[in-house]
Amino acid sequence: MSVVDSYRRRGKKPKPFPVTPPRTVEVGESGGEVTTYTYGQDLFDAMLAAIEGARRQILFETYIWKGDAVGERFKRALAEAAARGVEVHCIYDSFANLVVSPRFKRFPRSMKVLPYPVYNAGWRVLDLRRYGRDHRKILVVDDTVGFVGGYNIGAAYATEWRDTHIRITGPAVWDLKRAFADFWNLNRRRLLGTSERPLLLETASEWEPRFRVHRNVPRLWMFPIRNMYLEAINRARDRIWITQAYFLPDPDFVDELVAAAQRGVDVRLLVPLKSNHVVADWISRGYYDELLRGGIRILRYQGAMVHAKTATVDGTWTTVGTANIDRLSLTGNYEVNVEVIDDSLAHVMEEIFRTDESNCLELTLHEWEARDLHRRFTEALLRPFRPLL
Repeated sequence: MSVVDSYRRRGKKPKPFPVTPPRTVEVGESGGEVTTYTYGQDLFDAMLAAIEGARRQILFETYIWKGDAVGERFKRALAEAAARGVEVHCIYDSFANLVVSPRFKRFPRSMKVLPYPVYNAGWRVLDLRRYGRDHRKILVVDDTVGFVGGYNIGAAYATEWRDTHIRITGPAVWDLKRAFADFWNLNRRRLLGTSERPLLLETASEWEPRFRVHRNVPRLWMFPIRNMYLEAINRARDRIWITQAYFLPDPDFVDELVAAAQRGVDVRLLVPLKSNHVVADWISRGYYDELLRGGIRILRYQGAMVHAKTATVDGTWTTVGTANIDRLSLTGNYEVNVEVIDDSLAHVMEEIFRTDESNCLELTLHEWEARDLHRRFTEALLRPFRPLL
């Protein structure tokens, strides 16, 4: 199916899609701000400006780091920062970058780079804790600004994909820094050698109670992001608007969404009409019957790949991060999601959702029931693969 899908996509260019300009809101009483980005070029310009203005330290982590023009811009900016004396730490996932040229992966010695390995279990073949991928995307500069969200680094993500990232200032940046440092310290000895010193952190002087940074750490068997979602869904009283690139939930997740819809909550799920993983699309459709019959609206984003992993509840609660609602993200990979309790940010996220909704085709129950036999057969054939994705 993947081969056939790739063949059909040959030469097809993504269509223009509506975007919401960057919006900045103040969150909390400490003066911290959150800026939302829904267009890659806007985000990359802001990230590069932060890197170029760094004076002391840069912590950069990404799942995919393409060796194209955009990837080279980031590599050059990070190398230049290291050359002027900035402490630069970088992490990328080797499996996600297998197709990237080895030449691109050669970095100056002034940069400290940790390539998370394709195979990390060693002789512990049956230790499931060591098979998670590093799916996170984090940038922290000088303890003052942090970025997190769904965007990988590459030219296609700058203009062709619809994703969501946020820029954070204030005390909440410390939690992103801790997330990076904990991953670095967990892997530094085996991957970089015993001489590599731990990444030490100072203690933040204050906390921002409206922010929480949730980290999935398979090595420690920690998976709080799923519980974060379920708690928010369970507490919802008015509306739940979710945007997901790959929606393959477990039965409990589906039950909670249906229960919310049946108690009168406006539950909307926005997913790609066609994602970059055709198998995931077909498996995801196996949940549509139960969702539609339960009163949940399914909105299919057309013309471009929507890769965002966001949700907003009751105009108060928001999450933005790297975790998809599937087994790999919620109980398998290293992920990071920011949870924010703030009306102003939730209002911005609802505006973003409405903009995306204007570019969607809604799937109705009547249309779903009228699908052809081929589609029904394919959904049934792929149903056993749900636990793997």
